[in-house]
Amino acid sequence: MKAIVVYESLWGNTAAIARAIAEGIGSEARVLSTDEASGTAVSEADLIVAGAPVIAFSLPSDKVRTGIGANPGNAPEAPDLSHPSMRSWLDSLPARQGRSASFETRIWWSPGGATKSISRGLEAAGYKTIAKARRFIVTGKFGPLRDGELEQARLWGAELAKAMESQPSG
Repeated sequence: MKAIVVYESLWGNTAAIARAIAEGIGSEARVLSTDEASGTAVSEADLIVAGAPVIAFSLPSDKVRTGIGANPGNAPEAPDLSHPSMRSWLDSLPARQGRSASFETRIWWSPGGATKSISRGLEAAGYKTIAKARRFIVTGKFGPLRDGELEQARLWGAELAKAMESQPSG
């Protein structure tokens, strides 16, 4: 099975979760930012796991990202805006048959989310959802991740690998 874990990460929390999910899937899973996830990396993937942070109660738009870049508030460091947004990446994802799962990083009380938009984008491109979306918690607006979240991400990655083994392809 060829698996990729694609992420949008502004302060590193979502990237850390993506790496942990890939560890759980197995040694051949690749972790790619949205700018790295193109071409053969995507076209050869049997499983795409995609995730992003929840910003302004949803999947960040390019407009929201521009605003964050112009006014990062009291962020400990500038946000990483060097790669396309997950929204943009999903909009450009070529149609293909495969499997998918989605995840988000968020503060525990956020009323909105990103996973519905991510799952819809993946399904529109032909990637069937194999597992319920997951939420991973950050302790503050900019992180860090809550204790135990990386281990939960590894466990979820292992569950995804098992789900792939038990489902017929196509």
